[in-house]
Amino acid sequence: MKNTLSQKISLGLTCALSCLGVALSTKLSASDNVPAPSQKTALFFSGATIHTISGENIVNGNLLIEKGRIVALGSALVAPAGAKLIDVKGKHIYPGMIAANTVMGLSEIQSVRASLDYAEAGAINPNVRAQVAVNPDSELISTARTNGVLATLSVPSAGPAGIVNGTSSLMQMDGWTWEDMTVQAEVGLHISLPLMRFNPELFPPPMDTRLEEIRKVSMQRLKMLEDAFEAAIVYRDAKKQSNGIKVDVRWDAMLPVLAGQRPVFIHAHDIAQMRYALNFAARYQLKLVIVGGTDAGLLADVLRERKVPVVIAGIHKLPLRRGAEYDSPFTLAAKLAQAGVQFCIARGGTDDDAPNERNLPYEAAVAATFGLDRNEALKAVTLYPAQILGVADRLGSMEVGKYANFFVSNGDPLETTTKIEQIYIQGRVVDGSTRQSRLTEKYQQKYLCSIKKSGLAAFFNSVPRENSL
Repeated sequence: MKNTLSQKISLGLTCALSCLGVALSTKLSASDNVPAPSQKTALFFSGATIHTISGENIVNGNLLIEKGRIVALGSALVAPAGAKLIDVKGKHIYPGMIAANTVMGLSEIQSVRASLDYAEAGAINPNVRAQVAVNPDSELISTARTNGVLATLSVPSAGPAGIVNGTSSLMQMDGWTWEDMTVQAEVGLHISLPLMRFNPELFPPPMDTRLEEIRKVSMQRLKMLEDAFEAAIVYRDAKKQSNGIKVDVRWDAMLPVLAGQRPVFIHAHDIAQMRYALNFAARYQLKLVIVGGTDAGLLADVLRERKVPVVIAGIHKLPLRRGAEYDSPFTLAAKLAQAGVQFCIARGGTDDDAPNERNLPYEAAVAATFGLDRNEALKAVTLYPAQILGVADRLGSMEVGKYANFFVSNGDPLETTTKIEQIYIQGRVVDGSTRQSRLTEKYQQKYLCSIKKSGLAAFFNSVPRENSL
């Protein structure tokens, strides 16, 4: 049946209104923070202690940034004509911290399945790219950056059957779209190893009857991993010999890994998993990074000799074994530093950890309390992750030519009492408010108004501060 002109107009209006409703509902559910406009005017900061991280601190230092990058810094630097002057005397300037193991932008509310997009179905998904799934309107972004975490590695995680999870992306914590947020679109391929601790003591009755079944499933999953790499090698060789081969996006995504152009991040915690990862990387000549590394101290010499970096997936956790020292997770960073192993400190990388990525500096603080040099602790969440992720030419320290991604604080960011007062991402002044701070202001107004209306304001003002709640 042909539609009349009026029917077509009516249908068009209905569709337009429907799309508008969807857009409005999406906007209402998005973060209230508006991304900052690009830097238009040169900014000159004066009087702060500049913590370069890569070198000596500059006391009473000056900093010039222009077009989103650091142009100059030093104690004798003079402000150029036309630059906006920002007095930060007595304050501290630090480069933005980098969280190197997260599902930031891929996970929002655990109880809302539609807001979780960090894992794909199936076991072999090398073609998955975290970059395009990142939600720039996530409320968790502002929560992380307000405590100095200005860049995160968004990592595709393993689903129930996941082994080859996909490619991670390094994102900065401000932007209208995931394109705006992207620092490095494709950082590395992530692999999750199955359970490899088959000690019968770990499976008391009635689980002991399932031990052999668990062992069998783990071996099958490792065989799937090896088969995937063998298939990718066959595909690579066939593609070199013929241009007419049918494209397979899965094996195409693995070609940079096989060529050594992109690292493989193997998530491994216990010593059996790490030994397998080392042998697997040697077999296929892969550029390996260990993520997790709870037992890395036991293999420190091997890791140093093979130049394998470790992304420590959390300091605030329990020991892996019943008989281990209680502080073994706390001292791991110090042991790796002493052994000369390249490392950085991150968090667990699960959807449980995503709302609390703001606590990254306190992970480093605990490592510093348990033997790690304090300067090394700062490097472990700034410069060292930048080096491991291949972006040290842009992030991780206060150096000329790097992105102007830094924050101004009233003290050491590893201290919980420190307040971060200003945030800059590529020279842009970033909103430091969060959903939590906005709710705090809202309810302060609500209850102050209630107190005033009730006539109790004079009473509360008369109560001595030491006796007040």
